[in-house]
Amino acid sequence: MAVAFTFPGQGSQAVGMGKDLADAFPESRKIFEEVDEALGENLSKLIWEGPEERLTLTANAQPALMAVSLAAIRALESRGLSLKHKVAYLAGHSLGEYSALAAAGFVSVADAARLLRIRGNAMQAAVPAGEGAMAAIIGLEQADVEAACAEAAKESICQIANDNGGGQLVISGARAAVELAAKLCTDKGAKRALMLQVSAPFHSALMAPAAEVMREALAGVTKNAPFVPVVSNVSVTPSGDPDAIAHRLVEQVTGRVRWRETVEWFGANGIATLYEVGAGKVLSGLARRINRDIATGAVGTPADVEAALVALD
Repeated sequence: MAVAFTFPGQGSQAVGMGKDLADAFPESRKIFEEVDEALGENLSKLIWEGPEERLTLTANAQPALMAVSLAAIRALESRGLSLKHKVAYLAGHSLGEYSALAAAGFVSVADAARLLRIRGNAMQAAVPAGEGAMAAIIGLEQADVEAACAEAAKESICQIANDNGGGQLVISGARAAVELAAKLCTDKGAKRALMLQVSAPFHSALMAPAAEVMREALAGVTKNAPFVPVVSNVSVTPSGDPDAIAHRLVEQVTGRVRWRETVEWFGANGIATLYEVGAGKVLSGLARRINRDIATGAVGTPADVEAALVALD
């Protein structure tokens, strides 16, 4: 039965993540060393020792989460797993798409780390602090959320940023517009409309300056066709064309993360098991709510690596 690997996005970070992988597998430790060298700083120390408030900064969290995911991939590969022969597709949630693409050889680990540092800084700089916001809308039909965003967007930008599935949508945009849309969603019967503690209005049109930064940054790195197909956040299709993939990564900065549709696409294309590779189990929980017929697993610790190797043998 076909297997796909998924890679987590921001919010899955935790102090200490990946340390046991680095201790158990020299190949995993080498990933952290590559990322430290690429960034010119000891990000590994921050990942493993904190403080949490610095690790949570988007410019740190993005390359940190990628490092942990790739450390898990290298652990699997060091024990004989061939991604090309054992895994049908890859996908990642937001920054996790970069992790997936690095795992598939689209860019080097060092370039992925640098791109994610640039991405984090550009997203943070795109909107002055406090002017943007995001909110999670729970238990309301997508059409109703779309309508609330459209109403709120008469005053300023407001749009769906993440379609996470399981009745969870995240909206993003100018603070006043997001607050209005959240209230409208509550009035329409949402179970919850929760303002999120985020540093910027990610995946909204307000991120347009960051998209231009990423267009230039991606143009400056060596890109290869992925040796495992990677399903895009914005198109929910894989592509083998490096330039098309780069274009979709630019679109992703301002576009919707279509995660519900991604998991549904996996189910429609024969995937029976999804492994979440890296920190946390957020995507596994979402997948179970979207399609209960797809089994889930996680690869974030040495024990997980051993279990996955047995299951995938």
